[in-house]
Amino acid sequence: MELGLAGKRAFVSGSTQGIGFAIAGVLAAEGAAVVVNGRTAERVDGAVARLRVAVPTADVTGIPADFADPGQVRALLGSLGEVDILVNNVGVFEVNAFEQISDADWQRYLDVNLMSGVRMSRHVLPAMLAKGWGRVIFVGSESGVNVPADMTHYGVTKAGMLALSNGLAKLTRGTSVTVNTILGGPTYSDGVAEAVGHLSRAQGMLPEQLKSAIAAGNTTSLLERFIEPEEIAHLAAYLASPLSSATNGAALRADGGVLTGML
Repeated sequence: MELGLAGKRAFVSGSTQGIGFAIAGVLAAEGAAVVVNGRTAERVDGAVARLRVAVPTADVTGIPADFADPGQVRALLGSLGEVDILVNNVGVFEVNAFEQISDADWQRYLDVNLMSGVRMSRHVLPAMLAKGWGRVIFVGSESGVNVPADMTHYGVTKAGMLALSNGLAKLTRGTSVTVNTILGGPTYSDGVAEAVGHLSRAQGMLPEQLKSAIAAGNTTSLLERFIEPEEIAHLAAYLASPLSSATNGAALRADGGVLTGML
């Protein structure tokens, strides 16, 4: 299907690996000019090179910035230029007991997972509204609806992302600008794969064995497996396209059936 993304310019935060990289790749393959982002110039340059190999015709550039540092974010915004599509993907996660999460940890999660979307959206939305067309996509999580007890800081920031997306969508009334959130389920991103590899070595298991065991332990999953980053990316590409014009202010589930309640 032709998504009509040729001539559009997209910025994807946190896109040197995992879901963000997959989204950048699909957008580039559909003809959009894509700006990737990561914490360091080395990571960004590597992602740009891999995308150019995967999509030889792609217009791909990159801007390094650590979203935990507001100063680096200001520098990014100063050099970004106008974009038609903003994908707020960057995020951090970890398993940690609530009583062990420090104020500094909470602040880092708020800055990276939530304030990144605030700062980026505040920068791009006025131009989108003035032009009358644009797409803002938040890559959220089912953890923002069903907050895990051992990842409260992550879940709270993802719940805040849902609220932010909902509020911003109300600013687009009467335009062709849309704001939507993807509620992803357990996805086998690079970060998850790294964690599984570490745990499997500690437990004397093969990574694939532990991966299967973790998936089997998720009793509400209808997929009964991890989601692949590309499966999230395909939905993001549709939401970025003109074809999704009637979808606005929505939280769309790509969770594999993990959530048992209706939104």
